[in-house]
Amino acid sequence: MYRHSSDVETPKELVRERLTEWRDQHALTRVEKPLRLTRARTLGYKAKTGFVIVRVRIRRGGLRKSRPSSARRPRHMGSKRYTPHKSMLLIAEERASKKFPNLRALNGYWVGEDGQHKWYEVILVDPNSPTIIHDKNLAWITYPAQKGRVFRVLTSPGRRMRGLQA
Repeated sequence: MYRHSSDVETPKELVRERLTEWRDQHALTRVEKPLRLTRARTLGYKAKTGFVIVRVRIRRGGLRKSRPSSARRPRHMGSKRYTPHKSMLLIAEERASKKFPNLRALNGYWVGEDGQHKWYEVILVDPNSPTIIHDKNLAWITYPAQKGRVFRVLTSPGRRMRGLQA
């Protein structure tokens, strides 16, 4: 988008503009560079081949359950006030891993939210990339035991959900 040099925007306006752009995009969008570079680096991101960043949009609020078809008392229906035990970040990582089955989720972090949606960036790693295989700090993610690690809640939000991390 072209901007004039006289257009000085406050950070609040930049965030609002960014969120309106993101709303029009798909729920899972591949991104060239992480938005929060320092956060991504603390979680293991490196600017080299084999790393992929995906922005995931998730609907806010509790989990919506379908109303049971058989007759029962509204209180015992179990469709209201139902909250998932998973965090939104874990759900975002799972969706990114489903979309890109050949990549492995390393971690994720929050990037924005509005009244309806939350956005997370998920760091995915290609286990077949030579740069990842030869990196001594990341070679562990290429092992066969790390396949589907998000669905076995082995990532950071999953371990936090299970009470293994503070």
